[in-house]
Amino acid sequence: MEIDHLAFVAPTLDEGTAAIEEMLGQKLQPGGKHPLMGTHNRLLSLGPDVYLEVIATDPDAEAPGRPRWFGLDDRIARPRLGNWVARCTDLRGQLGQAPMGMGEVVEFTRGDLAWSMAVPRDGHLPGDDVLPALIQWKGKRAHATLSESACKLKRIVLRHPEMERLGAEWPALGQTANVTLEVGTHPAIDAEIITPRGLVTLSSRSMAE
Repeated sequence: MEIDHLAFVAPTLDEGTAAIEEMLGQKLQPGGKHPLMGTHNRLLSLGPDVYLEVIATDPDAEAPGRPRWFGLDDRIARPRLGNWVARCTDLRGQLGQAPMGMGEVVEFTRGDLAWSMAVPRDGHLPGDDVLPALIQWKGKRAHATLSESACKLKRIVLRHPEMERLGAEWPALGQTANVTLEVGTHPAIDAEIITPRGLVTLSSRSMAE
């Protein structure tokens, strides 16, 4: 597995965009809509193989008829890091090694992009949302559509009270480059990003905490 992208969730797309642009000092690029999930996004490159998406419920979309990904059906009081997404070349094979509850494989397209993704039935990932969503791109990846930015992802730190067990049950998690596993009091994801302003940490914990 490799880090593919970060999912930064927000009450609205404009609110999430404003928060990220203020914290990172970079303008986001247009993304698109996901009709199957009733969401839309904007994007920022964090290196040649990783990017950040600000994602929110699309008020103009029809209800998807299933829980939205990244817990977007929950009440999101403030913009925050929601989840992270790991790229693999054999999605179904990786699902066979991963913990139960990672989700069912759903096929997506947006413009000339196509991908398969494991989407949890209830919109939440195992390990209290600390474990990654899994994606497999078909041909061109979204990364190739993005202009280079001055921000680079340094690493992702995953914290969980049962991290030793989670890491032992899914060895690929601890073997993923630039991912650090730590035992912590509360489940959390912290993404450390190198910016022109210095090191900025995006957290899955509320920005008010």
